[in-house]
Amino acid sequence: MATLSYGSATGRWVLTATILGSGIAAIDATVVGIALPAIGRSFDADLETLQWVVTSYTLALAGLLLIAGALGDRYGRRRIFLVGVVWFAVASVLCGAAPDAPTLIAARALQGVGAALLTPGSLAILQASFRPEDRSRAIGAWSGLGGVATAIGPFLGGWLVGAASWRLIFAINVPIAVVVILLTSRHVPESRDTTATGPVDVPGGTLVTLGLVGVTYGLIEGHSLGWTSPAVLTSLCGGVLLLAGFVWWERRTAHPMLPLDLFASPQFSATNVVTFVVYGAIGGALFLLPIQLQQVSGYTALQAGVSLLPVTAIMLALSARSGALAARIGPRLQMSVGPVVVGLGMALFARITASGSYVLEVLPAVTVLGLGLATTVAPLTSTALSSARSSHAGMASAVNNDVARAAGLVAVAVLPAAAGITGTAYLDPSRLSTGFHTAVLICAALCFVAGALAAATIRNPPHPPATAPAPDKPWMHCAVDAPPPAPAPAHHP
Repeated sequence: MATLSYGSATGRWVLTATILGSGIAAIDATVVGIALPAIGRSFDADLETLQWVVTSYTLALAGLLLIAGALGDRYGRRRIFLVGVVWFAVASVLCGAAPDAPTLIAARALQGVGAALLTPGSLAILQASFRPEDRSRAIGAWSGLGGVATAIGPFLGGWLVGAASWRLIFAINVPIAVVVILLTSRHVPESRDTTATGPVDVPGGTLVTLGLVGVTYGLIEGHSLGWTSPAVLTSLCGGVLLLAGFVWWERRTAHPMLPLDLFASPQFSATNVVTFVVYGAIGGALFLLPIQLQQVSGYTALQAGVSLLPVTAIMLALSARSGALAARIGPRLQMSVGPVVVGLGMALFARITASGSYVLEVLPAVTVLGLGLATTVAPLTSTALSSARSSHAGMASAVNNDVARAAGLVAVAVLPAAAGITGTAYLDPSRLSTGFHTAVLICAALCFVAGALAAATIRNPPHPPATAPAPDKPWMHCAVDAPPPAPAPAHHP
């Protein structure tokens, strides 16, 4: 029963627990990119290894996010949230203590499992705990303070890497997790979806996760092992077959993890195609950018982290206004223009060299990128919600989030090789810079294509779009590692 008020002591403790819980996953997602050059030096690792440090986490998170939400609905959101926090903390310790790169990659995959368990629970707990008239304020506070955590991540990670060791970026999760466990155990009420029936779709979750692993392994290792090598061909073909098996299973099972009738809406399908292209470009470029800044431009880890703060600041300042504008005029204009502006920001990254200054080279690019994201993310997310039936609004948002993460996963696997950055090329400033410029121009072109796709496929509703779907699901976090695009309405997915 949702009975907590926003101003009550218990309500504040519940809010604090959920903010800190989701915060450790948000911080971790941003600090690892800053630490990649240091990790590479520590283990004498090639670029494929660094790709796996990132993608092993994303694989587990993307593959298990939907099934983790179902587990919380059935077995208790507080229980699954706590399991996720404990799991994440233990995996963080393993990451920080990893003696070699394979151990770090395995520990990062375990971290992704923990993140998948805790991420949907944080908002579901707020939805289930606060009375309806206070939910929008609670989720608005969660959004804003979560954005602060995201902004702190690169700064904190860069400082820890420069002052001590990359291992400390994982150690900082442990004391935060302890606080979250204590607060959640003491103050957060248990809740579950009493209407959820049938078994959790474990076969579906297994098929999609193993399918993503197979495809990702083939894409990352194809350049080094050869695209016709038995291992790569087996991995790619097996991954595709498993993903096809996932679709077949979801059509057949009585209780699917992913209701495929969501995609019967042309608007929903088009929105997710645009999401995949835009977030693939963003994920690929932001994987390489911190490496370029440190290996070519001579930035310290701290300077590289701080250099990206304008993106988060702009999104914090403008995303809510962008969402309000889309509600008035419809999403088509912003979803068409926004990706083009993001692409312009990507193209400006091609100006980053070894000799240029932050103000002249980096700041213009991250500023334009931030403006493009602020223009795009809010209408994109709200369109994904409003184009599905209200009863599927929460699932629609979760699918859109997962599509974005899968896009970043594929981009990190494919883009470096497509740009000629393989093996130890990232250690050679000249080769890295040439490849980076190629990569960001590829990303810019993808964003321009996404803008054209949106212009051709997205339609404004005949009336102002409704962004307040069914009251039984939480307002889901937008797919970018930044705050949600707009404060949640009083009734939200």
